[in-house]
Amino acid sequence: MMQIRPMTARDWESVMRIYQEGIATGNATFETSAPNGPAWNKAHMEKHRFVAEIDGKVAGWVALTPVSSRCVYAGVAEVSVYVGTAYQGRKVGSALLVKLISDTEAENIWTLQAGIFPENVASVALHEKHGFRQIGYREKVGKMNGMWRDVLLLERRSKVTGIN
Repeated sequence: MMQIRPMTARDWESVMRIYQEGIATGNATFETSAPNGPAWNKAHMEKHRFVAEIDGKVAGWVALTPVSSRCVYAGVAEVSVYVGTAYQGRKVGSALLVKLISDTEAENIWTLQAGIFPENVASVALHEKHGFRQIGYREKVGKMNGMWRDVLLLERRSKVTGIN
């Protein structure tokens, strides 16, 4: 049975292992290695960090990064959602996004956004399933392993705020 709960410090090793699995695919992030704990903590919002646990093991995680320090963007955050290789296809990503969306809507976050490589078809489909829509396309925005990469921009507007 799957349980979604707040991420704690004891989850760090599992969270980074899952992040490394995503990095290894070459289609999850521009990062080439996982950051250390303090750097990751500084980059991600303290609230809205969750893990999915199956049979006592962390199967995936979700967290938010603020898009700007400007006060007008206080309700806008970028989503990172990662599922361990052994747990893919088990609706872990869906459960994490459902919890994140519910939690952020209760906290007046009005826009969730994601930047996803077009090759990451499963991630694009997951986000679209949960109300994200494609709003843009950044062509050759970053170079990775000697190759220029494109990024799809997706966003989800909160139904609570009435600006969707």
